Amino acid sequence: MDKEEQIRAYYYTLFQVWGPQHWWPAPTRFEVIVGAYLTQNTSWTNVERALRRLRSAGLLNLRAMREVSLAKLESQIRSAGYFRQKAQRLRTFVTFLDDQYGGSLTRMFAQPTAKLRQELLALNGVGPETADSILLYAGQHPIFVVNAYTRRLLGRHGILPENAPYEVVRNLCEGALAGVAAPDSLPPLKSGKQQFLFSHHPSPMSVAKRTPVAQAYNDMHGLIVQIGKHYCLKSRPRCERCPLRRFLPA
Repeated sequence: MDKEEQIRAYYYTLFQVWGPQHWWPAPTRFEVIVGAYLTQNTSWTNVERALRRLRSAGLLNLRAMREVSLAKLESQIRSAGYFRQKAQRLRTFVTFLDDQYGGSLTRMFAQPTAKLRQELLALNGVGPETADSILLYAGQHPIFVVNAYTRRLLGRHGILPENAPYEVVRNLCEGALAGVAAPDSLPPLKSGKQQFLFSHHPSPMSVAKRTPVAQAYNDMHGLIVQIGKHYCLKSRPRCERCPLRRFLPA
């Protein structure tokens, strides 16, 4: 198999075993954006704690985020780490949205993917993974999100070096997944065993309407996270139990 065929085979294998992963776990587009900023350099558990505090304080909406003092915002997201930087970056995003799109997420996400991606990348504190998370999970744009788990998986399977440039990894994954079959057309596993390992329960954003290719990118990202969390561990990989074991190089 070539590299793209191999990645497609991973997608089919993992989806048959685990099913949809219901990314992103959020009720609104704005909460996805806030989560994308907060998850930088921290665990999702810490992000969820910060989101709960923001929700309880009534701050998970654009109007409240404009009006809240920076000090209060910092205190609410302290659990996510780098809270001063992240608070300022969230305010920078809201200012950008107001200045460029009249405070409308609908107008912002109606922009062409490449144009909006460059605008997001120009904001302080927004790298490719954060920009692509906002585009895919909040805006339903067809763009693949590369994270550390993706790099580790492809590196260990000899598909790409683990330190390959972000855009090289993204382009390869997008090329591989752009034409995958719809999940409901996949044949059942020969063993008849399907585990359905969920990352999250369904949420309004995880089940939002999106194109088939955006859905494939969404599902594959969640499936790779499961591989990284449960099998392709950084220090002690559990290859002997991994659903992708048969694809490992000799």
